[in-house]
Amino acid sequence: MTSIRICDDYTDTPGARFRRDGEYSGEDFRESLLLPGIRAAQQTGEKLSVDFDGGYGYPTSFLEEAFGGLVREHGISAAELKRVLSLTSDDEPSLVREVLGYIEAAGRKQET
Repeated sequence: MTSIRICDDYTDTPGARFRRDGEYSGEDFRESLLLPGIRAAQQTGEKLSVDFDGGYGYPTSFLEEAFGGLVREHGISAAELKRVLSLTSDDEPSLVREVLGYIEAAGRKQET
């Protein structure tokens, strides 16, 4: 299993939605780490583990753009993302539900 621990591999202070909004954006995280990790997981048949622990809070815009953006910007279905992603947060378990909600919402919009 490939893994991304956001606070170690990216930043412990995630930023806003878009790159134009400043450093450590959801868009930048998606494009630089998350998408390549998903593509690798799809090719190998393994899961990509994303660990949210250790961060100093996750802005809603960061999470929605990073994870919902996979559906909107790259056409990856919500079902496929749920198949290849393993999301964890011992510090704040509600983050996992929140991110899954963003993926599902983006998937519903994609279907219409």
